[in-house]
Amino acid sequence: MEPLKSNSVVIIPTYNEIENIKNIIEAVISLPKQFDILIVDDASPDGTANAVREMQAKYENRISLISREGKLGLGTAYITGFKWALKQGYDFIFEMDADFSHNPNDLIKLYEACSNDADVAIGSRYISGVNVVNWPMGRVIMSYFASKYVRFITGMKVADATAGFMCYRREVLETINLDKIQFKGYAFQIEMKFKSYKLGFKIKEVPIIFINRTLGTSKMSGGIFSEAFFGVIKLKLNSIFK
Repeated sequence: MEPLKSNSVVIIPTYNEIENIKNIIEAVISLPKQFDILIVDDASPDGTANAVREMQAKYENRISLISREGKLGLGTAYITGFKWALKQGYDFIFEMDADFSHNPNDLIKLYEACSNDADVAIGSRYISGVNVVNWPMGRVIMSYFASKYVRFITGMKVADATAGFMCYRREVLETINLDKIQFKGYAFQIEMKFKSYKLGFKIKEVPIIFINRTLGTSKMSGGIFSEAFFGVIKLKLNSIFK
């Protein structure tokens, strides 16, 4: 007998996450609240997609895989996942990294926030101090002040505007025109929050502890930060003059 489909799906974009992917899937599957999983893999040459297929054989009805033809960017991976999740009828749609920088146990806290009164829940590193472990100090400072910068430019009352650990109610993603999202990298996370904010959805930040990956390689680059810096100004100007 097939297990009942969950009302929640966790979207995990991957590129070369062979060292983490099976463990992160097991961690999510073993949670006391049922979450289904969608992996969006960008043609990882290390065999990540094949590892996911092995896990599908074990948890046939809980794991889905979209294999894309190349490295197309974080934002487009999530947009692809969002559209798929809406089509499948999920009510709560999550973003999470594959590398355990986001604790899978915190999915339940995000779910509880959105199943109560929030439309968007953010796993926030900065809502209760600076809760980042094992990052170089320079990167912590850059990330913290990036969120301060976003808040100053946009007026959005969010302490961790660049966070990538999220839960959206389906109504939010149905209302945002996903085909009009402009950014593919770091700025994608800012743009999604800003669109939610401008549309009047209730955003709640849930404190988490972010732990830097111990396995695999970070996908962060200088170009991603540049996109975010100038993208925030573009978002604000577009909201004024549209």
